[in-house]
Amino acid sequence: MIKQILLVGFGGFIGSAARYLLSGTITKWFLTPFPVGTFIVNILGCLLIGIIYGVASRFGWLTEEWRLFLATGICGGFTTFSAFALEGFKLIEISEYWTFAGYTLLSVILCLLAVFFGVGLSKL
Repeated sequence: MIKQILLVGFGGFIGSAARYLLSGTITKWFLTPFPVGTFIVNILGCLLIGIIYGVASRFGWLTEEWRLFLATGICGGFTTFSAFALEGFKLIEISEYWTFAGYTLLSVILCLLAVFFGVGLSKL
């Protein structure tokens, strides 16, 4: 269990640092209120986790340790949106369309509400 935690943690460090650097750099290039840095990072993270999942599923090249390091660690540190998107994809893949719709809608709505609630709590 310690090995798995270290793999995820080290991967998370790499992903988080990469997100910080890339998102900050992109944001400096585009002077707009649209959060383009986060937007691009989320798309890239989703592409990367899709490649990792596809390679692991199709060829079986990646051990469980490599998947933890790459998908959970690096992609998770880079953007948790990639995990959300992969989970949604897996639901569609197994024809769980209503579960996908509920998961997607509830995640977006409840997460936004949680942010509003958290901000409100911080003002008490």
